[in-house]
Amino acid sequence: MRKTLEDFYYGNITPNEQVMNPNSELRRATDRVARFENQLMEQLSEAGQTVLAKLIESQQEIDSITARENFILGFRLGVRMIAECIDDNDGDIRNGGE
Repeated sequence: MRKTLEDFYYGNITPNEQVMNPNSELRRATDRVARFENQLMEQLSEAGQTVLAKLIESQQEIDSITARENFILGFRLGVRMIAECIDDNDGDIRNGGE
């Protein structure tokens, strides 16, 4: 436990940074998106490329917000589960609860 707290204190815990396995499903999907984006960019006018770039940037913002919110929700669920596990008066019949 102490190591985790020290890592957190020193900023060594960064859950939003992930290294993608080169052979993973996520890497393959990311590569496809990049390939299709490049193909589409080649077909669009300058104005169309600007719109596409803004669309991609907006989608990345949505993805970032969604990832952050899902992290928070998951963390909160984990804390609630831990709290329930240490609650001695939670109705467990083995401990005389109701």
